Amino acid sequence: MEDEDVRDYKEPCPQCSEVNWGLTDEGTFYCRSCHTLIERTREVISGDVTSNARGQSISRGLRKKTQFEKGWEWYICEGFQYILQKQAEALQSLGVSSQIKDEVLWNLWKKYLQKSRQPYCDKLPSDATSDALPQASDSGNEVNTELDIVRLLGLSGSDTDLVSESSIGETSFASGMSDWSGSVDGSLYLQNKKKGKVSMSMPMTLAFCYMALLWLRESITLSDLLRLVMDGHIPYMNAYTDFPEEMKVYVTEFKIFHVESWPVYEDVHKKMQFLATYLELPRFPDITDGSFFHPNILCMKYLMEANLPDDMHNWTCRVVKEIGIGEVDFLTLQPGNKTVRKVKYDIIAVAVVIVVLKILFVLNDEYEWQLSNHAEERNKKRKEGCPVFDIKRWYKVVKKAMDVEQKKLEEERVRYLWRSKQPFFYIPRKKCVALKKRQMVTVLQRQFRSLSDTVEFTEKKKPSSFHLHWTEDDPERPCFHGHCLDGILQQEGHILNIHGTDYWLCTTKLCKEKECGHLAHYKESDFPHTYRFVLSLFSFILRVQPSLIHEEVCVVEHRFFRGLESPRIKKRKKKKHWPKQQCEDLHE
Repeated sequence: MEDEDVRDYKEPCPQCSEVNWGLTDEGTFYCRSCHTLIERTREVISGDVTSNARGQSISRGLRKKTQFEKGWEWYICEGFQYILQKQAEALQSLGVSSQIKDEVLWNLWKKYLQKSRQPYCDKLPSDATSDALPQASDSGNEVNTELDIVRLLGLSGSDTDLVSESSIGETSFASGMSDWSGSVDGSLYLQNKKKGKVSMSMPMTLAFCYMALLWLRESITLSDLLRLVMDGHIPYMNAYTDFPEEMKVYVTEFKIFHVESWPVYEDVHKKMQFLATYLELPRFPDITDGSFFHPNILCMKYLMEANLPDDMHNWTCRVVKEIGIGEVDFLTLQPGNKTVRKVKYDIIAVAVVIVVLKILFVLNDEYEWQLSNHAEERNKKRKEGCPVFDIKRWYKVVKKAMDVEQKKLEEERVRYLWRSKQPFFYIPRKKCVALKKRQMVTVLQRQFRSLSDTVEFTEKKKPSSFHLHWTEDDPERPCFHGHCLDGILQQEGHILNIHGTDYWLCTTKLCKEKECGHLAHYKESDFPHTYRFVLSLFSFILRVQPSLIHEEVCVVEHRFFRGLESPRIKKRKKKKHWPKQQCEDLHE
């Protein structure tokens, strides 16, 4: 009877192209080869009123799962490799050299897989005759391939396909793999992480990127990299949502790739130092006075962003030269060398700027306002030439602009949705329910925005090296770059002396980092208001904690005033001052 009902239907199956039809109990046609159901039903002949009517029913049969539903067999390191690839492509789109993806970051990643013994290959390589990491020149763009890959990475030419980008798509199904298993080693990966073994994480992807940027000496510091991540220009938050559809992400993988907090500067910096030592990398390319990471160049950048006079750059260069932080051996990263301090290039440059501000203006809530009154009087009398820098006016302008930008930033962070737009870890029978709930949330958010007259920003901000911008024509944000320091400095022959009171130290003695974890500690109530404002300004620019900048300020101070301690300083407890004569040693 069933054969007679399907005998006249000769259309091939849309799934397997076979003509082998059968009927379900509900009268629906299905393919006997692949069990695919179609909408066609048999005609039921009866003597009642509904004669020759088509009996329609809802199918309850099982159809063969498609390739996309089943997914590929994939490993956790493949997921991190995919994220690193996207991060490198994002950096390239921002103007970074193409070497960061195909040469530097790629070789570092292969070395890490070998060192941690987690590549998805049968055995580790033995011979080594491949290419090395490109040696960056002084300009940061030219390449010198003198380094030998045998010494650096220990890879063979046959291993260039160890974890190739195409390997994700070529991975075949495992015969015994469950239909909804996600990754192969997800559970084992979490177990190894709990045991303290070296495992990849999302912050470590940024450590890889920063290490590659440092090798090439590109014009992106660690604080710039984290700011680009927070602004959405570099994949990090919910980066697993860009995985190919065949790489199924479920609860185990969600715990590994999902992050619920912004990356922390110190955490990424420590991970980068650890990776450089763990991979046994050689000395990085030298950071000379022409490199972007040199303090003199970074000090100029932060003076511009903080809207401070250009004349201060001469003083920052003097401090850098005096304490020796502009030397090549101090700035160049040397993995494994415990005697060399781990330099935070952007933070140490900001610390130098703050020390110069303290030398010129003291920042004790008294002397800087006296200088401001003096500068205001001189500007009223002066009709031509550069105006004298007025720190009180600068404070009002910068604080107003910073408050506006900080409010915008806080609102953006409050509105940020930590969850991905689409669920990626639900089983199929519950996915439709999750999608419906997500759609309801989206509709409610849209309604609340319309009621509160809140504009929805769908476009990303254009990436910029500066967060604060100053122009000559804007009366609300006037530019102080061209102002002079005539009211602060006194010309005596060929020597410039400072009209300041005693310099006060943030701390008379540095802590032992191995014991308490920090060289200095920061408590707001112990310091003047102007100093706290300067810390908060640069904290906002770098998006780091003020305590991190304060610690570096203390280190720069102690390097600068080393050997100048006097009995008068030792007796003071709260405010530590240095004699005026010692500050006058900074002269031309």
